[in-house]
Amino acid sequence: MMLEELRNEVYRANMELPQRGLVVYTWGNVSGIDRDKGFVVIKPSGVEYEDLTPENLVIVDMDCKIVEGSMNPSSDTKTHVELYKSFSEIGGIVHTHSPHAVGWAQAGKDIPCYGTTHADYFYGSVPCTRNLTAQEVDEDYELNTGKVIAETFSARKLDPLAVPGVICRSHGPFTWGKNPAKAVYHAVVLEEVAKMAMYTVTVSVDNIGRYLVPLDYRASEAPRYVLDKHYLRKHGPNAYYGQ
Repeated sequence: MMLEELRNEVYRANMELPQRGLVVYTWGNVSGIDRDKGFVVIKPSGVEYEDLTPENLVIVDMDCKIVEGSMNPSSDTKTHVELYKSFSEIGGIVHTHSPHAVGWAQAGKDIPCYGTTHADYFYGSVPCTRNLTAQEVDEDYELNTGKVIAETFSARKLDPLAVPGVICRSHGPFTWGKNPAKAVYHAVVLEEVAKMAMYTVTVSVDNIGRYLVPLDYRASEAPRYVLDKHYLRKHGPNAYYGQ
């Protein structure tokens, strides 16, 4: 069996998704990449988590051709591979339909950085992509999902290591990290900050959308210096958070 260590990493990461409440049924997947070999290990399509094993994960190459495995890889495989091609420093990718992140995606809104919890992990708003065109969907939906994510980061000049996640318009979140476990970690954080941001907006309006508070007290993004302080104390060149 090829890539046994990476298989086990990807298996554990996939199994963490239902444990963390990020997926129901089969609504999610995790992959990991061996960049030296150019192979990606990914969850098989439509397999229930209770039936998942390291052995039934699928290995594909960078052309999405099956290298090892008897099952079909995730339907999102082309998206994962395109992101690995576009973001050369990442080692793991997660896709879920976690509800608060999906809420922002369905509204077509970036998730703003309203406070320090968000700033600790995402250096600014979590971007929402544009919708794919009808032609892009018909041509190659999953491949073009990866391309539109890469397009969003390029157009906005975002560092995928500093903003380790995105929400796809009318779809849902993808997150990534240096390995599959870190990608899951970012998926958990993204869902939490999406929920916090939704609460922040909700407490400022009544149930028919009228603001309850004066303009000066409406929800606004955290000041840049707060964003800088909280992100850089964890991730900057002079980071001092942690042991």
